Amino acid sequence: MSIMPLRHFRRPSWQRRGFAATPRAGAKLVLVTGATGFIGRHLVYRLVERGDRVIVLARDRDKAADLFGPHAGVVTSLDEVSDSASIDAIVNLAGAPIATRRWTRRRKRELLMSRIAVTRALVAFAARLSKPPATWINASAIGYYGVRTDDVALHEKSDSQSAFQSELCHAWERCAARASAHGVKVALLRFGLVLGSDGGVLPALARPVRLGVRVVLGAGTQWVSWIHLHDLLELILFVLDQAKLAGPVNATAPTPVRQAELVDAIAAATRARTLRIAIPARWPRALLGELAELFVDGQRVVPERATALGFKFRYATIGAALESLLARRRESGAVVPNAS
Repeated sequence: MSIMPLRHFRRPSWQRRGFAATPRAGAKLVLVTGATGFIGRHLVYRLVERGDRVIVLARDRDKAADLFGPHAGVVTSLDEVSDSASIDAIVNLAGAPIATRRWTRRRKRELLMSRIAVTRALVAFAARLSKPPATWINASAIGYYGVRTDDVALHEKSDSQSAFQSELCHAWERCAARASAHGVKVALLRFGLVLGSDGGVLPALARPVRLGVRVVLGAGTQWVSWIHLHDLLELILFVLDQAKLAGPVNATAPTPVRQAELVDAIAAATRARTLRIAIPARWPRALLGELAELFVDGQRVVPERATALGFKFRYATIGAALESLLARRRESGAVVPNAS
């Protein structure tokens, strides 16, 4: 006798989340890649809830269907989308996670190709459409600016470096920019450290605090340029709705903090009693190699273009951001962020 898989006995994720479409005038049809990841799924939810229509390009059709149900169309190949499809915008978030293991030569190639292959396919897709999309938003990262040991504030015109993280972002942006040859407005969002409740780095950062330890890496003076998930999603929508905004946009809050300040702020938000432990920078460098740059080096990045264009951050300070994300169950010691 065959046994029914457990997933057939539970409600799909989209039903448990309880999100629904809100029809609106001027709704866009948006193609999203990387939609089943942490940022991608929240972006799809937000697009649907504001009344836009979404097509998801996903490797796992069942996973995407579980996450979005009838609220998003799912394709596993761009060949499934006809030339006559009226796609208003593309949001490209696809790429292998950058911090899961050491950057060996093979891993570096995997990280690069996971971004470039999808992006090239999207450029070809935009070229074959009868009417190319008006807007393309491509993910990038503040790693574009490389390793910085000074306190200089970095804006969108600041230079890149020869470090791998910088070269990776530069190559990805250059590939996406090719879509402009087909009349597509290409915006390049350089993400900072994204703080959210159910994914990304915050749960891992909060775990030692919950156990009573504040971990300071190196001197703890390296800059951390961060953004609350809510503000990142709203910034993506803001760029999506701008008629002419193209080029790089720093997706970071206006107040970067030192690494030691970040862990102190997490402890304050959780009301946890903690012991501060400093880990010499040479230890993660020895263990992780070049990957350690993400943890023991930093960049002081500011959202100059977003601010100049009038974008308003709901969570402009790290205290406000963490208070919103770490408010629930802190009295019991469980770090269960709320979803605001």
